[in-house]
Amino acid sequence: MSSPFGGPARTAPGLPNLPTPPTGWPVGSYATYEEAQRAVDHLADSDFPVRDVTIVGVDLMLVERVIGRLTWGRVLMSGAASGAWFGLFVGLLLSLFSGTEGGGFGPILVGLASGVVFGLVFAAVGYGASRGRRDFTSASQMVAGRYDVLCQPRNAEKARELLAKLAMGPAQQS
Repeated sequence: MSSPFGGPARTAPGLPNLPTPPTGWPVGSYATYEEAQRAVDHLADSDFPVRDVTIVGVDLMLVERVIGRLTWGRVLMSGAASGAWFGLFVGLLLSLFSGTEGGGFGPILVGLASGVVFGLVFAAVGYGASRGRRDFTSASQMVAGRYDVLCQPRNAEKARELLAKLAMGPAQQS
């Protein structure tokens, strides 16, 4: 089996290569991913065949958390910094392959300065083109309204029993 990029596929044996809806019976439903993960961890600790288990996020939402205000100063500083890193990398490569003894610092400084200039220009052009329509920075993540734990029918009843013991808490378990 091979991937669309020409190499061998990197999926675990038995898992589908294409996106497919999950199968199995619901054995638990949780408000947070951490709770669902804790439930599956409990099953694993109980020597349950967790290969039959799937965690499914239901009612998916894209949550964008605003981090801060975007200003010309921040845009230009960020552009200069990213340009400097790229320029430093290019300068180091040029110094490694230059014909001078020891490589010299000339190519490194030229790469660094060029990177800063190009980083500033590209950042300014990009931010100027937005015309103030997005003057903030943010971080996005996909979250679910709830997380269901599904199990293949052959072991679903045992999973329900183990998760019911987990829900009762350590004091009430036998």
